[in-house]
Amino acid sequence: MIFAFCFGKTHAQRKFLVNLINFRQLFLGDDNAIRAIFQASTEAQARELLARFLKDYEKRAPKLVEWAETALPEGLTVFSLPEKHRQRMRTSNALERTNKEIKRRTRVATLFPNEAACLRLVSAILVEISEEWLTGKTYLNMKEEK
Repeated sequence: MIFAFCFGKTHAQRKFLVNLINFRQLFLGDDNAIRAIFQASTEAQARELLARFLKDYEKRAPKLVEWAETALPEGLTVFSLPEKHRQRMRTSNALERTNKEIKRRTRVATLFPNEAACLRLVSAILVEISEEWLTGKTYLNMKEEK
């Protein structure tokens, strides 16, 4: 669940940047508007920045505002996590690292006899990563925060 909303938020930022290219002349150099929302110290502050962003651009970029009204609030779920964990959970670094490891390991095999063989290898890689996270590596220590 947490991974889903983090990916959604990161995807939202990328989608925003694509829209930003189309609306660059409207932004007058304010490329960090979306970043400021997610780097706010509290959810209330983030919602205030979001409201200000929507108001500032509702006339100049209505399609962008329409998209932002639905997509960006979903990413504010990250504020329900302890503050120490927000940076890690609002980025897709863990997902990108996992994908990079899968790509690296499947390149070694280069050729698979069928789809099932590829799926077995990828599944084995994911099980290995999962076991590593369960037994050794502590990405998020939720016990500290209680």
